[in-house]
Amino acid sequence: MKTIGLIGGMSWESSLVYYELINKKVKDTLGGFHSCKSILYSVDFAEIEKLQYENNWRKLDELMVNAANKLELAGADCIVLCTNTMHLCSNAIQKNISIPFLHIAEATGNEIVNKNIKKVALLGTKYTMEKDFYKKVLINNFGIEVLIPSNEERQKIHDIIFKELVLGIINNDSREIYKTIIQNLEKRGAEGIILGCTEIPLLISEKNVHIPLFDTTKIHAEKAVNWAINS
Repeated sequence: MKTIGLIGGMSWESSLVYYELINKKVKDTLGGFHSCKSILYSVDFAEIEKLQYENNWRKLDELMVNAANKLELAGADCIVLCTNTMHLCSNAIQKNISIPFLHIAEATGNEIVNKNIKKVALLGTKYTMEKDFYKKVLINNFGIEVLIPSNEERQKIHDIIFKELVLGIINNDSREIYKTIIQNLEKRGAEGIILGCTEIPLLISEKNVHIPLFDTTKIHAEKAVNWAINS
């Protein structure tokens, strides 16, 4: 089994889910007393959030590259960035490491194609929904059409993530807001919904919707395990 290098802390709540999912998948696959060989480098999310707000992606690139380099030096065989939004830094990371980087959008795109879905809606932070770093992977590499919510809906989604979910707050009223937004996207033709923020699955699950959900946290974690066991 290869060793997975995890860049976490964005937020620690979702990083905890990554660690749990990865180890459960290893146990389910290999059985017995098996658990995942992994190294976690966890950042201070307050520093990250401040730089995001300031739109200082150059500094964020530096921080993510530094984390990846430390994981590689520590013996990691691949890098898993445990957050959707910070994949804005994926190009910088890939240019500065010599081990594989397992991209969350690539893993998600494969899952969407496997379900023969051609049009999806993307939920996440405003950075993920509005910038093209995530959408272009799905469009260019998989031919998937990507819808995003309206401007007002994007703001609501973003605010709930940063004011509640990253703080571990689960609010039923917020769940209803997300469900309404998903219903609106379904009316616009969405055949599936990407939960493109690793905190959103803390609030929304398949029992809350009528169309397929793509839980990027679970998809990414399982991709990492499959890579670690089969490479």
